[in-house]
Formats: sequence, structure tokens, C-alpha cells
Amino acid sequence: MAATGTPQTITLAKGLNQGLRAAMEADRKVLVMGEDVGRLGGVFRITDGLQKDFGEQRVFDTPLGESGIIGTAVGLAVRGYRPVCEIQFDGFVFPGFDQIVSQLAKLHYRSQGKLRMPVVVRIPHGGGIGAVEHHSESPESYFAHTPGLKVVACSSPVDAFWMIQQAIACDDPVIFFEPKRRYWEKAPLDLATPPLPLFQSRVLRAGTTATVVAYGPMVRTVLDAATVAEQDGHALEVIDLRTLSPLDLAPVFDSVRRTGRLVCVSEAPSEVSLTSEVAARVSQECFYSLEAPVLRVTGFDTPYPPAKCEEDYLPDLDRVLDAVDRVLAY
Repeated sequence: MAATGTPQTITLAKGLNQGLRAAMEADRKVLVMGEDVGRLGGVFRITDGLQKDFGEQRVFDTPLGESGIIGTAVGLAVRGYRPVCEIQFDGFVFPGFDQIVSQLAKLHYRSQGKLRMPVVVRIPHGGGIGAVEHHSESPESYFAHTPGLKVVACSSPVDAFWMIQQAIACDDPVIFFEPKRRYWEKAPLDLATPPLPLFQSRVLRAGTTATVVAYGPMVRTVLDAATVAEQDGHALEVIDLRTLSPLDLAPVFDSVRRTGRLVCVSEAPSEVSLTSEVAARVSQECFYSLEAPVLRVTGFDTPYPPAKCEEDYLPDLDRVLDAVDRVLAY
């Protein structure tokens, strides 16, 4: 896509599609593979039109076997390609988990740096779409805990467009989480505005009352909570982590030293999670600046519930605002 002076409005799904297209145009070694990514264009149509324009040799359907998808991508990477694997839904990644943590994450180290693994594994994650079991999970902590993997989570159409290209250009394996319930949200994309580096968090809204940190699908919820809190005279500083491994917490530390309060928000269960890590490191680095304990708003420590119960499971505006009230009450 050529830079123009007029921003175009795109959805998050379209941002991913256009980002993939730009990466494939820039490098013939970029391949797209997965279940139904070809003629169908993926279940969410993220790869729509790519097979038609780039051919079946570069955009191809695979058997229904995630272990085989990741294993094939490892072999392609060894041969100098840059595969982009689509996992249809978050809960489907586990048959490929062994290949990811035992092979993909370790080959660079195992080969003493002789082999690079420029593989991107795209995973739509999170709930909120009324789906059945295995279609609404948040498995990011498993991968963030694995040395050798980079893990990122986009939350907006603009980030989706740029981050997928940056992930494909990275020589390390990148687990790329996409907030499926946000696929249809829109924002203007200005190609003349340079993107933020891939492994860097972003302050989305400045504030002085308390810091609220989120990533992926919860970023929109937190921004909405900040708008409501403003009516009560609270100026919440909102930070989108964007990168889950490595974590970029310098902006969080700086914010907490000014506000003295932190709320971490995520759809994932709270036990041994990314919100746990953020809370621990902020408590360690900003202990004398904290005016209250770090609070977390998360999914519950249960398997994801049936669709009719998911609104009770997922963190929402009220739960975030309740946490803000509690952290300000200290």
C-alpha cells in the first residue's frame, strides 16, 4: 500500500489482511498456511483474496492438524521461508503446543544461533462472540512463559496492520494474538504515521488518578471505563501492553510512580497469569510509590463457560470501575 495523505478507515480484520498482503508483496519468502486460509479466506476472512492474488504455492490449505501445521512451518523456516500459520481458534492450538515449545521455541538455541525461526503463529483469542467450548480461550500465559518465543497482542486496526508486518519481519518465532471480538471495530489508518516498534507498550490515554493496564480485547473495555470514570472526576492513565513477551513495563513503572495506583485487566484466569507478572514486577520496582495494593480484574479460574454465561465470566465496564473505586479507597 502506498502512503497517501488521506487516512482510510479499516476494521481490525482488514488491517490484518492488508498487513499480510503488504508483507507478501515485500518478500516472496512469506507464506500463509492453515485450515481454510485459501479459497475460503479463513473462518474470519482474514486471508480473503490472498490465494487468488499470490497463488496456491504461497497461500495454501492444510489438513486439520495443528501439530502438522507447526511442524511444517518449522521445516519451511529451516529452508529460508517465513511461514505465517493460522490457528482457527485459540483452543485449537494445543495439539500444536508440543511443536511450538519443543521445536519452534528452541531451534535457534539448539543450533547455537545457526538456525533462525521466522515463524508467525496467528491465534484469534478471547471470548465475547457466543462461541462453544475451545473457541473463546486466552492461552497467552503458556507462551509468554516459554523462553525462545516472542508473544504480542494487537488491540486496534492500526496496530493490527503494522504489527503483523513487524512480526513477519522478525527473525524469532512470534505468537500473534488477535482479539476476535474486535475484528469488526474500525479506526482510521494513516500510512504516513510511522508505527510503534513491535515490542513496546503504548500509553493510550494520559491520566493522573490511577494507572490501568490491559492488552488485546480488554483495551477497548478499559478505554470505555476511563471515559465513564472521567465523569466522576477520575483521570485514568490507560496503557496497552501490546507485547507480552518480552514485557515492556518501563512506561507502566513511570506511570505508577506518578499515579501511585495500578489496576491490571485481562480476560485470562488470574492464577499464574500475565496480570500476576505485571503486579509482581510493579510491586518490586515501584514499592515506595504505591499508595494501594495492585488490583487485578480477570476471568475466573474455571474453564471458559457456555456462551450463555460468558457475560458473567468476562471482565466488563462495571468490574473495571469497581476495581478503580477500590484502589482509590485506600
